[in-house]
Parts: sequence; C-alpha cells; structure tokens
Amino acid sequence: MKVPAWLNDVTLYHNRGNSHWVGESSLYGDFSGLDDLATENPRVVSGMIAIFGQWIDDYGIDGYRIDTAKHVNPEFWQTFTPAILKRAHDKGIKHFHIFGEIAYEEPTATLAAQVMAQSGLPYALDMGFAKAAQLVASGKAGPRLMAEFLEQDAIYPGGAKTALGLPTFLGNHDFGRFSMFVREMSGNAEEAKLLARVRLGHAMMFLLRGVPTVYYGDEQGFISDGNDQLAREDMFPSKVAFYNDNDLIGSDATTAEDNFDPAHPLYRLIAELSAARTASPALRRGLTTVRAFTEAGPGLLAVERHDPETGQRVLALFNTGESPLSQSIEVSYAARGVAPLIGPCPAALAAPGAVTVTLPAFGFAACILETDN
Repeated sequence: MKVPAWLNDVTLYHNRGNSHWVGESSLYGDFSGLDDLATENPRVVSGMIAIFGQWIDDYGIDGYRIDTAKHVNPEFWQTFTPAILKRAHDKGIKHFHIFGEIAYEEPTATLAAQVMAQSGLPYALDMGFAKAAQLVASGKAGPRLMAEFLEQDAIYPGGAKTALGLPTFLGNHDFGRFSMFVREMSGNAEEAKLLARVRLGHAMMFLLRGVPTVYYGDEQGFISDGNDQLAREDMFPSKVAFYNDNDLIGSDATTAEDNFDPAHPLYRLIAELSAARTASPALRRGLTTVRAFTEAGPGLLAVERHDPETGQRVLALFNTGESPLSQSIEVSYAARGVAPLIGPCPAALAAPGAVTVTLPAFGFAACILETDN
C-alpha cells in the first residue's frame, strides 16, 4: 500500500504503457516501467503539493531537484512551483531553489529555455553547459563553442540573469563521468594530459556563470566505463569488479579502497576554485561578457564577469590548447589595474582597456580588474 492513500487509486495514473519519448507518449507514458501519475488531474496536483510541502514543513528542505521535468505536463509545474515557493517562504526559507532536469546532450540552451518558458520552472540543470565543457576541455571542439553557448543566455526566461542560477555540471549518474567523456573525445588516455584537461573543465565550471555542481567521486579522479550504473562507483571499498578495474585519474588508488583523500589533486583544485568563488561576488553573480576566443581550433577563451551590485569585475581565462599562449585582449575601460585571484594573471594593464594574458597549456586564471568604485 502506498502512502498517502490516494496514490493507490489506479484512476489517478495514465495506464497507457511505456513511453516511447515522442509526442503525447513523452508526457503520458510510463517511464521505463515506472507508473506515470495523471499530473493533469487536480487531485494529483493538490496531493503532490501536499507531499512536497510537508517535507519543507517537517525538515526545512531548502530546494528541490525535479527529475524528468520535461515528461510532465507544463500546467502541473505552473501550479506546483508557486505553491512550493510560497510554502518555503512561509517557513522562512527565502531562497528556495527549484530546478528541473530537462535531459538532452547538445551544447545549446534552446530546449531548457523552451521548457522553462512553457512550464514556469525557474531554473534547469544546465545540460548544454555540460556538453559544451566536455567538447571544449577535451579538444573535440574549440573555445568558440563555449563562447557561442554563453551568448545564448539571453534566451532564458528573465534573460542572462536567470543563467546565474542554472546548476552547471560536467558529468552525472545518468550520462557518465566527465573524465570518461574527456578521454573518449580527446582520443588520448595519457595520464598527465587527461588530468590537465579534467582540471580545465572544473575551472570552467567554477569560473563561468551558473551554480557549480560537483558529482561525487570526481574529486577523487573516478572515471566511468559508461553511463547510468557504470558511473555510480562506491566511495567506500567496493566489491564491484567493473568499478575496481578502472584506472583512476591523479591517483594510484582503486575503488576497491575507500576514496576520501583530501590530498588528491582534483580535491585540492576544487577546494581552491571554491575558495576563489566564495571570495568573489563577480564569480558568484557576475553577468558575462565574452572578451575573446580562438575562432578555429583550440586556444583562448576570455570572459569578463561583472557584478552590478558591488561593481567587481573578474576576467576568467582558459587555454584549451596543448601549447602556451600569449595574447592581448580587450577589457572594460573601467579597469585601472589587475590583481590575481587564481592562476597566472598579468601584473598590470597593457593599455587602457587592454591586458596581455599568458597561459600555459591547459592553463586557466581568474583576475580581478580593479576599478575606482
């Protein structure tokens, strides 16, 4: 028996068999054998609001990740979301975060923006960012791809400001781990280069717009053999053979041992990036201006981020190539000097509105552009 009791009423389910993910079936079919609630039924709407609202009341939950959001009729979310946000606000939780899983694997914002607009969901997991980061950090695509992806922020409901609240990620439990994508897309399993490219991807996630979301085990160099169950390795000592034969990145350990090593190079990198982000309002909430990118092949991506509230400006820099680079780029004319936040930053402006940046292979940096205000 299901609790609450209304979940036992079979007339509140669609009962149409499995979805084949197209058209009406995408909304009303069962999800690979999982019974699909009739979310267009007012009884189901009120019942789900009551369940999710009770969890807020009882436990003070401060956000919801909404699974399979695009497979629910938009009208459900149009009623559910405002009701849940009000419930949280009444509980005293002022910054309740709701974001939907709108699954796709293309480096675009189009589908996420469409579903958000139709459903009224305030945010979505940034699937487009994940694919763009995989392609660019691996060298499969040049930095132009990421630059053009970031320019699409304007199409989200609410525009570029909305993009600041999108949870960004590199890989996950469904698709597979970032390190696996980098290895496959680069065609190179050489340890040092693979680790450098994985580091670069994490830098993009923390220094570009959005809310960085680290998949557990990535900080220990986990690398999956595939998607879904193949990407759900144990942190404690595992007895799963197809986990334990993986060659972890940046470590001689295997998943047959426990993996809670704060000295792992990726753990240390993520800690350093997190500290830089915490210290910088521009990295947390700064709007994006793309300043430069290599048009063909690997190379430079330069993005200036500006927080209007504090006035802080930060220049985020990435070299996706295997060779060092040095290049002069435009920055805001409000800049009066440069101060390092993370990575190799220039010591000063090269001229008003310009800096010369120098990065090693697969290097990155975040530099504060000092202003008068």
